[in-house]
Amino acid sequence: MTTAGSARRKKRVDLAFVATCGAGLEQLVAAEISAAGGKNPVITPGAVAWEGNLETGYRLCLWSRFASRVLLQIGQFDAPDQEALYQQAGRIDWDDHFTPRRTFAVFSTLTEAPISHSKFAALRVKDAIADQFRARAGRRPFVDTETPDIRINLHMHGNLATLALDLSGESLHRRGYRLSGTEAPLKETLAAAIVQLAGFSREFPAAGVLLDPMCGSGTLLIEAALLYGDSAPGLQRKSFGFHAWNRHDERLWERLVAEALAREEEALSQTWPRFIGYDADPRAVGAARENVRAAGLTDRIQISQRQLAMLDRPAESGMLLVNPPYGERLADTENIKYLYRCLGRKIGQELAGWQIGFFASNSDLADSLGIAWSDTFRLYNGPIKCKLHRGVARQKEQAPRPLPAIQTPKQDEREGLDFANRLYKNCAALFPWAAREGVSCCRLYDADLPDFNLTVDLYDGLVLVREYAAAKVDELKAQHRFHLAVQAVREVLQLPRSALYLNRRRPRDSKQGKGPVPKGRLLEVMEGGCRFLVSLPGDASTGLDLAQRTIRRTIGALAQGRTFLNLFGGSGAATVHALAGGIHTSTLVDPSATALLRARANFALNGFGGPQHATVEADCLPWLEKCRPRYSLILVNPPSASRDRTNKFTFDLQADHARLLHLAMQRLARQGQLLFIAASRKFSLDPTLTQEFVVREITDEIMAEDFRHGRRPLRCWELRHPQEESSDLVAK
Repeated sequence: MTTAGSARRKKRVDLAFVATCGAGLEQLVAAEISAAGGKNPVITPGAVAWEGNLETGYRLCLWSRFASRVLLQIGQFDAPDQEALYQQAGRIDWDDHFTPRRTFAVFSTLTEAPISHSKFAALRVKDAIADQFRARAGRRPFVDTETPDIRINLHMHGNLATLALDLSGESLHRRGYRLSGTEAPLKETLAAAIVQLAGFSREFPAAGVLLDPMCGSGTLLIEAALLYGDSAPGLQRKSFGFHAWNRHDERLWERLVAEALAREEEALSQTWPRFIGYDADPRAVGAARENVRAAGLTDRIQISQRQLAMLDRPAESGMLLVNPPYGERLADTENIKYLYRCLGRKIGQELAGWQIGFFASNSDLADSLGIAWSDTFRLYNGPIKCKLHRGVARQKEQAPRPLPAIQTPKQDEREGLDFANRLYKNCAALFPWAAREGVSCCRLYDADLPDFNLTVDLYDGLVLVREYAAAKVDELKAQHRFHLAVQAVREVLQLPRSALYLNRRRPRDSKQGKGPVPKGRLLEVMEGGCRFLVSLPGDASTGLDLAQRTIRRTIGALAQGRTFLNLFGGSGAATVHALAGGIHTSTLVDPSATALLRARANFALNGFGGPQHATVEADCLPWLEKCRPRYSLILVNPPSASRDRTNKFTFDLQADHARLLHLAMQRLARQGQLLFIAASRKFSLDPTLTQEFVVREITDEIMAEDFRHGRRPLRCWELRHPQEESSDLVAK
């Protein structure tokens, strides 16, 4: 048994230690070692070795924010084979370190070692220890690989074997406060490194704010608060590996703990900055609040559920520190790209002058934030290569594109002048309305003249000319007229070629008609304060139906606090307006996986997400038959007809709409509203619906100014349950 005198003498002897850590954290750990009084730190990948007394090892266990384990070397020798490893390990006096009443386990790492299997090497050391105890005491300690009292670490580099006692026990990243985690939480040690390298410190101004708008389980905020509060990360841990060690100096440990408590108490008495975190996912918010509570920081860290779209400036100065989703899967990467674009836009609009710390795995996506990074640090989140980017936000306002400056067509006898004059007349009438209403996407021409069977649509400064399909038309004549129309569009709207997109019909009997439909280019446009990706020139749809603009705005006006079901929701434009209007929960159902990908991208582009806003790939009729929740606002926006992969019709608007609406009304809350859109000029509503529900056609109310003339491409009805009186639906 070690006496108190011998323990004091051993404290004065320099011992050999190694602190392991995540890749990229070595310099931070070395600085902690020097601050704790360690000597001669030597950095190797993932580890820092040093010399010092026992106090330096204890201090690192208690205070290190970045190390994973603290190892005390207890033996080093040559082991050219497994027999030599067994013999040399058996020469160490294991009674000096623990008793047979303790459980133990051996863990090994090998580098270019003569023994090729790490578990076999650990087994030989375990056998040597167990055999020594059995020979001396007639009994051996039990092995517990899950929660051993004593952890022995074997490291072999070539023939050189090093045995060390793990003073930390459990990994030091386990602070003791994490009760709940999200899908991919940061390790506490990595989070602490991100906080420090981003520039946050105890000198952070008390009037400032540390903000994490995608806080997940709250680890970044908690680690920052522990740093600011001068709180030792190991204070909340119930045990360390040295507690079962025979040479443990309890008096020394108690002194270090008392010192740490005094430092923490002093910091708590000071004025603190605000720590604010929010997340779109209510499950993440619940986990973060539990962890903050366990860390004893409920009065220091504010956690709430909030969408990224709502990011604003909570104080004049501060730091935004964020670890957004990485998007390791290809489909997710596309959505993450637009989420990052939204984050960069919000930072530029709201947080000019703030410090920004941005941790991400994809540098290209990080560059999409549009911030000039002053520093970049290479780090690893597990096996994922990441970078921490640090910089200062600059003011960046993104105004909508102005409406084109129209020019009067030259009056001569050329072909196509009638089209040019009609386009000019339409634009002269529509642009004052569009400017007054803040509309930057609208229809300028819709087959007004029989010889020019096409549409001209404006998308935020870009123009799409699309030809209607015709049953009987001379192809050469149609091609010539389309060319004349394009020339007139460029003349009247003063457009460069790069702003003009063309979509000609595809004749059924041509070779072109048999090939794949060319994909459009995804471009970002604005509508009513929301942003959307449109495919230009597109094929059947751009992804933003201009004729339904007023319906989308109406849904946004009705959305606050309600639950929304969007059937045949397509690219999710109506749901985006509902989200911007404060919808509580939403479900978007569509049979097209491609459309749902676009919908999720539109959500991300506007800063919306979370499991409470679901997208479901399904045929709407069978989905409704199985659906059980009720919704207070429903949009039913079916196609006129749809086919499955075998080219058979699966839905016909005229034949199936009554059944569709009956099923949808079963899912409508008693005081709810259902909007039904029929995009077919030949459609007629089933009269039985008016007998069962309160039905009111609102086509004239929702028809936008740019669609009051031309083909009037849709009709719309409002449906309610009988006991509710119909009210004026459209928000004025």
